[in-house]
This record gives sequence, structure tokens and C-alpha cells, in this order.
Amino acid sequence: MRPVETPDGQRHLLLSQSEGTARLRDPATGEERTVDVDVLEPVGDGALSVAAEGVPEPVRRVVTAAHDERALGVLVTLVDSGPTAVVDLLSYAGLCESDFNGLFAELRAAGLVTTCEVAGERGYEATETAEEAVALLRDDA
Repeated sequence: MRPVETPDGQRHLLLSQSEGTARLRDPATGEERTVDVDVLEPVGDGALSVAAEGVPEPVRRVVTAAHDERALGVLVTLVDSGPTAVVDLLSYAGLCESDFNGLFAELRAAGLVTTCEVAGERGYEATETAEEAVALLRDDA
């Protein structure tokens, strides 16, 4: 598979080519179609990166940032409960402070949580990206 772009700017995966035609797969739908090979332009990104583009961006961000169920659970909790004080999150997560800080540093860097104030205490809340991702994941479940 090689990544290519069609004249309309859409990125696809080139599956095969012969006699002037090319068989493409749309990463968003998985559908395949045949086009003239002359209209295709190579794309510099890797085939697997283009394949991943078929997953909505907020979901890709959660999948790459939430490395285990605990991290995903933190995001779901913040989406469902809203802004939550750090002390409460620490008790929910069952993590030591160092692991907790590392987890939230990753989630902040991914743009999935942001700091806030809850009843005068430091806390975290889910971003719109996290809310959208959790909604998409739930819809597909």
C-alpha cells in the first residue's frame, strides 16, 4: 500500500495498479474504487498514517494518549462529571501522585484535559475534543 492523493485533494491508499488504472481504498470508509493512475499524486506520509486518518481526529487523539483503561476512565469521568478537584481525581484513580501527574501531563499535552478551579481547589476538566471523542466512542460501541 502506498498513500496517494486524488485531484479533489482526498488521500487514499493505493492497493494495486495495472494497465493505466489504480485500485484505491478510502481510509474513512474502507470502500475501494478504480481510477486512472495518471491522476494520482504520491503523498509523503506513510501508508499507516493515512489509514489512521479514517478514524475521527478526536478519537485518534484519545487512542494515542490514553494508554490504558485507567487513563480512558479518567477522561470518561471528566466528561460525565464535569470539572473535578485533583483530590477527588486522586482518590478515583488510585494512583500515586507521581503517576497521577504523569498521566495528566500526557492528557494535557494531547489537548484532552485542562486545568481549572473547583470550589477553590485545583482541578481538571475535559476539553471539547475529549467530549467529542467519548461521544464518538460511545456511539460506535
